[in-house]
Amino acid sequence: MSLLRPLDPAFPIDRQIGIDASPVVLVNVFTVDKADEQSFLKVWEDDAAFMKRQPGFISTQLHRAIGENPTYLNYAVWETTAHFRAAFTNPEFLAKLSSYPASAVAAPHLFQKVAVPGICVP
Repeated sequence: MSLLRPLDPAFPIDRQIGIDASPVVLVNVFTVDKADEQSFLKVWEDDAAFMKRQPGFISTQLHRAIGENPTYLNYAVWETTAHFRAAFTNPEFLAKLSSYPASAVAAPHLFQKVAVPGICVP
């Protein structure tokens, strides 16, 4: 992958993974050139299969933006930041990043649920 771009430059993913929290949701927005879309999907599928085998992984879902430009949003749930950190920094996973098309840009960020009485569950 040519670039990891922080969603929040003041607090990028490498700082977030050092904070103990549970459960956590990874939101990752990908942009890719249209010509590289099928290649991107194949590599993402391989990465998702790797993550699915990791301890603490709960689920993932990939979404494609409506329209012609290939923008994707990946939503993945992990038991803890420690589990995500172990998977995200695993040398096997890091080696896979070079398989993404050069046009691919990812903006990963971790979130936690917020409880809003009568609206959102904790």
